[in-house]
Amino acid sequence: MAAPLLLLQDVRLVFGTTVLLDGAALVVGEGDRISLVGRNGSGKSTLLKIAAGSLEPDRGERVARTGATIRYLPQEPDLSGFASVSDFVDAGLAPGDDANRARTLLGQLGLTGDESPSVLSGGEARRAALARVLAPSPDVLLLDEPTNHLDLPAIEWLEGELAALNSALVIVSHDRRFLSRLSKTTVWLDRGATRRIERGFAQFESWRDETLEQEERDRHQLDRKIAMEEDWLRHGVSARRKRNQGRLEKLGELRRKKREQRRASGTANMGANAGAQSGDRVIEARNISKSFGAEPVVKDFSIRIMRGDRIGIVGPNGAGKTTLINLLTERLAPDKGEVKLGVNVAMAELDQRRAALDPDATLSSVLTGGHGDTVRVGSQVRHVVTYMKDFLFLPEQARTPVRVLSGGERGRLLLAKSLAQPSNLLVLDEPTNDLDLETLDVLQEMLAEYAGTVLLVSHDRDFLDRVVTSVVMAEGCGRFVEYAGGYSDMLLQRGAVPKPDKKPKVARAAAPVVAPGTAEPRKRKLTFGEKHALEILPARITALEKDIAALQARLSDGALYARDAKAFADLAGRLAAAKTELEAAEERWIELEILREGMDR
Repeated sequence: MAAPLLLLQDVRLVFGTTVLLDGAALVVGEGDRISLVGRNGSGKSTLLKIAAGSLEPDRGERVARTGATIRYLPQEPDLSGFASVSDFVDAGLAPGDDANRARTLLGQLGLTGDESPSVLSGGEARRAALARVLAPSPDVLLLDEPTNHLDLPAIEWLEGELAALNSALVIVSHDRRFLSRLSKTTVWLDRGATRRIERGFAQFESWRDETLEQEERDRHQLDRKIAMEEDWLRHGVSARRKRNQGRLEKLGELRRKKREQRRASGTANMGANAGAQSGDRVIEARNISKSFGAEPVVKDFSIRIMRGDRIGIVGPNGAGKTTLINLLTERLAPDKGEVKLGVNVAMAELDQRRAALDPDATLSSVLTGGHGDTVRVGSQVRHVVTYMKDFLFLPEQARTPVRVLSGGERGRLLLAKSLAQPSNLLVLDEPTNDLDLETLDVLQEMLAEYAGTVLLVSHDRDFLDRVVTSVVMAEGCGRFVEYAGGYSDMLLQRGAVPKPDKKPKVARAAAPVVAPGTAEPRKRKLTFGEKHALEILPARITALEKDIAALQARLSDGALYARDAKAFADLAGRLAAAKTELEAAEERWIELEILREGMDR
């Protein structure tokens, strides 16, 4: 078996008092297609930097195969110090690399190479950085959020380019479809450690959920053992006897084990502050047009947006998506046509360019407006720290300046700020940028439950399929066309057949359809048998533990086997059966407890 191209072993890294990585590993072999996944702040970008050799861990080993070429795309490319894009790209070429390939890639990415880095947009800087790392056709490509700031045509081009490469890939991305189509292996970075499965991202989430459910069962079992030992300590008549010190030590060990458990990060608790209900008609545009100079940006476009609609606006960068949103929300007047907002429309906006965030402001002052320590969310007044926790911020981050937050943390902060405003129309510009997959799930659920109307711009195909009820596509030359359904539905209607994907979730929140004369679905309740089992299992578990202790005491007689081999075999069989029954009883009790707790929520 060939040595790996890149190997990280037992990597540990501590920032201040925070253990970011602890025993993390990464093995990259020839032709590997690895998705590196984990929560925001879990250390994915840091692990890629260590893999690239640009960051030294506190402990651990990094080994790269001699002669192997490794290229790294950072999450925020730095083009400073270069006179042109060509100079930046050429600086990434090694002797013998094909400079013509670099020029070809720049052309395919819509750049000439003569652009000054100081005037590039985020998307253009990302394209230049992609050309720099792709041009050498390296042995290993480390890509940190490669689709950020790219439009849909560029994302689909990049998918095809990476699929055709012979390079091994390690990809960090929030784009589910991108990961599903390119990865064959998944490395999950969770609580400082890595777990690897030889399956692509498409199968990762179900495996992750099963793993976390098993951890929860194990925690329930540990909690129960501690409770039983503490009960013995309080009520056992022999608790102070010297021969029982071992049991006291066991209790201490159980408590230590519980203290050292690192639970999975919580889930964001998002909820939009729904204002008063708008009228049925939220926005109506009739034959609107807008030009800048001789170029038409929006041409003869009409749409009627009703309460509860979720409209996705898609298209290449520079196609006029932001202009269209400004026209529809009356922040920009059309050259021709008219726009009418409905009755009682209250708008909240999320600007993913983060223009609304002062880098020197603290997290607390952003949410409170710099006044006091409370946040008004609808009719509720909440302490800022409590509200922060809903979006997975720690209390000690209240005084943290915005400039030190990660991209995902800034995204969550913008969501927290926007969703606190009373609204019945949400206008979201690239809401998925930098959010981890779990937070994306919560955002999707929140939008599905939101009572108002949603108008969003996104390049995330999976997110569009899950959320929107119709797609407005920029067709070129200022022409926009509305298609019913999600992104995949739009492709089918335009005649472009996408690759098969899992059927998207229903985007809109609606009450279950109930046939006339039938009862509405009822919440699951414990059956009589399950309730009875919950009542009797604790006593049965205690009885089995006593039986096991008695059997073990009899079997500890060293002379028993020599004296009566048959009796020894009988006791050993009874002990094995009792242990099996105890394990089954504990498992069943834990399952029922989890079920009961879920129903109580």
